Amino acid sequence: MTRKLGKRAVALMTALAITVPAGLAPGPVLALVFNDIRIEGNAQVEDGTILSALNLPRGQDVSPGEVNDALQRLQNTGLFETVELIPEGGQLVVRVSEYPIVNQISFEGNRRVDDARLAEIVQSRARRVYQPSQAIQDAQTIAQVYAAEGRLSARVDPRIIRRSGNRVDLVFEIREGAVTEIERISFTGNRAFSDRRLRDVLQTKQAGILRTFIRRDTFAPERIPLDEQLLTDFYRSRGYADFRVQAVAPEIARERDAFFITFNIQEGPRYRFGRVDTVSEIPGVDASLFAEQNRVRRGAVYNPSDIDTTIRRMETVAIQQGLDFVSIEPRISRNPSSQTLDLTFALTRGERIFVERIDIEGNTTTLDQVVRRQFNTVEGDPFNPREIRNSAERIRALGYFADAQVETRQGSSPDQVIVGVAVEEQPTGSLSFGASYGVNSGVGLNASLTERNFLGRGQTLGLQISTADGDRAAGINFVEPFFLGRDLRFGFAASYNETDDLNSDYDTRIIRIQPSIEFPVSENGRVELRYRISEEKLDNVTTDSSLLLQEEAGTRLTSAIGYTYNWDSRRTGLDPLTAYRFRFAQDFAGAGGDTKTVTTTALAGVESTAWRQNVTLRGEVEAGAIYTYGDYSTWILDRFRTGNRIRGFEPNGYGPRDLVAENQDAIGGNYYWAARAEAQFPIGLPEEYGIQGGLFADVGSLWGLDDTSYVTPGGVPVTIDDDMYVRAAVGASIFWTTPIGPLRFNFSQTIRKEDYDEEQNFDLTIQTTF
Repeated sequence: MTRKLGKRAVALMTALAITVPAGLAPGPVLALVFNDIRIEGNAQVEDGTILSALNLPRGQDVSPGEVNDALQRLQNTGLFETVELIPEGGQLVVRVSEYPIVNQISFEGNRRVDDARLAEIVQSRARRVYQPSQAIQDAQTIAQVYAAEGRLSARVDPRIIRRSGNRVDLVFEIREGAVTEIERISFTGNRAFSDRRLRDVLQTKQAGILRTFIRRDTFAPERIPLDEQLLTDFYRSRGYADFRVQAVAPEIARERDAFFITFNIQEGPRYRFGRVDTVSEIPGVDASLFAEQNRVRRGAVYNPSDIDTTIRRMETVAIQQGLDFVSIEPRISRNPSSQTLDLTFALTRGERIFVERIDIEGNTTTLDQVVRRQFNTVEGDPFNPREIRNSAERIRALGYFADAQVETRQGSSPDQVIVGVAVEEQPTGSLSFGASYGVNSGVGLNASLTERNFLGRGQTLGLQISTADGDRAAGINFVEPFFLGRDLRFGFAASYNETDDLNSDYDTRIIRIQPSIEFPVSENGRVELRYRISEEKLDNVTTDSSLLLQEEAGTRLTSAIGYTYNWDSRRTGLDPLTAYRFRFAQDFAGAGGDTKTVTTTALAGVESTAWRQNVTLRGEVEAGAIYTYGDYSTWILDRFRTGNRIRGFEPNGYGPRDLVAENQDAIGGNYYWAARAEAQFPIGLPEEYGIQGGLFADVGSLWGLDDTSYVTPGGVPVTIDDDMYVRAAVGASIFWTTPIGPLRFNFSQTIRKEDYDEEQNFDLTIQTTF
């Protein structure tokens, strides 16, 4: 901002005057005749421009009203600060004062929006004529920018500072004001779910203790339709088929520093499915084959996704049977008295329409084939509206595009349609730096570079480096999600990891290469096949360690093939309240290398909500076993170690242990099992604080060694107790979602342990990227 000259001038005032000879007023209106027009005061504007705006004839009668109209036309050009029309006999004197030239434009008081951004949005320009109307419009535009950021109380005043040579500096004085936050979101008409639970559904959030960081607490009118849809989907997926949002009432406080939003909703009754039938209205088509695909069960809570899933399955059967243009029409009949819905899936003949072509535009980097392979429909296939909608969702789910619209239009004939795909690309690469903290591992740093759409082919390429106290790792991974043009996910990973006295008196180094391929075997199930080759080294084993570990020191090469079966109900999302997952994996080592083991692990888990979905319940059971063959015996890098399978114990804090060794090493085990139960629930704080409580209980064991006996150098025989001893712990947790990442505080107490086990009664974990 340039130096002010004494005091700032106020906004320019426009002076309009018509001087009429005294003899002409009052009295009857007399005509005026001007044989000449003389213009004074103009330096930048040509005489011709002024005469054109006046548009007064010479030598002809004109009325005072016409003179006034001419004055208004001249003033409305916006070129002059003052205008005077002075009749002097047969001459009209036009005396003007031109608006000054804008010397420079500056902004004062802006901290949230920088000068460069403001300069782009204002239309006033330096070295052009100053126009008060444009300056006022620019001030309003600046205020709108602040309003979009939630500062509705922002005020912008245009001021001018006069300079010599008929120049002015234009200054926009900005008072940004505070963010106009959403102080409260409330609901009327809700009985089944609390305000707290419904606020969790919305994208809009109310202000809380973290209002400085949570930006969704500002009111954005464009988010209201999305919030309405989220509420509707939430209720209807839980049986409330008649639910609707009757009104949304946003109110702003008198001081314009707070919003209050009220959703007026109508829940309606909760329905269950009643009679469910499948009928065919197409001659020659048997409905029984389609009825086998029905996934809607009598007595189940109404859920539109169940109907949608059944329709998709029936449409798949129609395609497999070569039945084109079959439409599955769900017909619902309400029974308010019993609060049930009778459902009939009717097979009807649809219109005979074909896909003429698929047009893709807007993808400057992403190859057409990446978008096209999201369609199960190709040119010439019968048109299936549902399949087109599903394809659109798959395109959006890629994450490559800021916007993706899929629409159909009339083709070259009435029975042809053209599918148009318009996408807007967005950056798909990320460079992140992160920090982690654990009570045992301390502070760690990590960095990663990831490109999710490598070379526009839809491939993923990632590089990772991390370091923590006693643990360093680096890795590279590559994923081709559509290998050989099919739904085959090819992956390649290579990693290097070394530990240096990480809760142990030895060091390890592992170099691993692992290619894999994954494919679907059902709607919710996928299988991964993999091969792993790795070099594992155990060294720097101290003399205080178990003689068993000292004998295991060295390097081994592992060559293994394996598979993993994953089943996850969340892939189809049929039940919004409960999710199940199951994993079973086996690795067979011995196809070359030094290791000869069969490693088997399994995990089953469930997560559900209760008490009006305010409480989340989780349960998991897992187990593992290692079997050897030939004359091979497992070593520490083969065997299972405790990790965090049972909370309340340190890493390597339980399991077989050599009590004769000076440091009483944890040896690991060939077998383990663990069961975990957990509840997460609100603790009375406003949900926008992101703080919840939890209770947990863990139980399990780690046991079994191939070699349990050795003889000390002094000739003393030693036997390591590797029996299965059950450990158990209970505890409480605090979950806190913070701007720097999710924090979890665990406070635990063991209730069953061995004397030599190592407890850990408190644990804090955090993971974030920035």
